[in-house]
Amino acid sequence: MLIDSHAHLDSDRYADDRAAMLTRAWEAGVGTVLAIGIGEQAGGMHRALDICRQFNGQPQMPRLYASAGIYPHNTHEANDAVFAKLDSLLAEPEVIACGEIGLDYYHEGAPHPAQREGLIRQLEIAASRKRPVLIHCRPKDGVTDAWDDLFEILEAHWRSNGLGGVMHCFGGGWEQARRSLDLGFLVSFAGNLTYPKAQPLRDVAARLPLDSLLVETDAPWLAPAANRGKRNEPAWVTQTAQTLAALLRVTEEEIASATTKNFHRLFTLGANVGN
Repeated sequence: MLIDSHAHLDSDRYADDRAAMLTRAWEAGVGTVLAIGIGEQAGGMHRALDICRQFNGQPQMPRLYASAGIYPHNTHEANDAVFAKLDSLLAEPEVIACGEIGLDYYHEGAPHPAQREGLIRQLEIAASRKRPVLIHCRPKDGVTDAWDDLFEILEAHWRSNGLGGVMHCFGGGWEQARRSLDLGFLVSFAGNLTYPKAQPLRDVAARLPLDSLLVETDAPWLAPAANRGKRNEPAWVTQTAQTLAALLRVTEEEIASATTKNFHRLFTLGANVGN
């Protein structure tokens, strides 16, 4: 069974068929999904946990875990009450990660200083709750500005605790991948790995060791090439896994086994989590 390590199950695009979508994931061989709790605004980050509690334990559906975090472009909305809510969510056993958090200099949104300050505050909260982090990093085209700032922050505010995390929907080059591994992060690939113009990204993926990888959908976005333009869903993480297996010259079963082991190693899941 595969793990979709990053899906926005609380998206309104699943409002009419969320249960059926989860059943399709199970039927496709997806045994676990990490539901990302960032909401449409900072105050909505509880919705992923709500979905976990709604569907966990139902037959023929993946086991669900949740994250909670403030997306880079919502950091300007964060106040003490929002940070307190994040802290309380990270105390819940099903909420196994803080994220997605990070820096996004590609789109117009929260000012860069607000993003950096919000990231540091969330790293502090995650460390206090001993939760790994899910990092979103997107620089302007052709530069590494967000990556440079991200690594500076992680070196100063995260490395020493040894909690690690995930570089979600990785889109950097080899230098960014290498530095991520050095910080104890796993590197996660989404459907864009399958796109015809993504050869530079595939070249990076092909150099990474099996014990450093995860796969994800980032659903409902980034549907793989065969389904591009459609609403993405966790069942389609299989296509990214197939591409990754071919790049590493291993079987699809080996990719499934390795990424599942990596996920469980990072999150050190207890028997009571998600029950």
